[in-house]
Amino acid sequence: MQLRRYKQSDCRELAELFYNTVHTVNAADYNNEQLNAWATGHVDLEAWNKSLLEHYSIVAVDNGIIVGFGDIDQTGYLDRLYVHADYQGRGIATAIRNKLEQSVSGKIVTHASVTAKPFFEKRGYKVIKEQSVERHGVFLTNFVMEKAN
Repeated sequence: MQLRRYKQSDCRELAELFYNTVHTVNAADYNNEQLNAWATGHVDLEAWNKSLLEHYSIVAVDNGIIVGFGDIDQTGYLDRLYVHADYQGRGIATAIRNKLEQSVSGKIVTHASVTAKPFFEKRGYKVIKEQSVERHGVFLTNFVMEKAN
């Protein structure tokens, strides 16, 4: 597996990975209505591309296949971190997270799903608060978490 910077040509594939990951990996912790509200399958590719270009964005590639991605902004907000459902448990998210964390100084904040919360806790993140966020009229639980860097 190799880690590299995000390229504009990755955007559509990342959006598909996001949708598929949410609908498989997160299905144990969220119901179908919540999954459909979170990942509708209709990502604004222009907005995603702009965001991924503005942030420090890393893509994990294995044998020519994008298997994960993540991004962090200059303030230390770790925005997205997703790994393909077929590549879970192989250290990919940890490798991406490590690279993202190295790009900023100070505390790092993320909004972790119920599914991702244990991953972040094992890596030193502390829950600041549990919250309910609204997506397309549907409420989902997530956790504001932070870690001193």
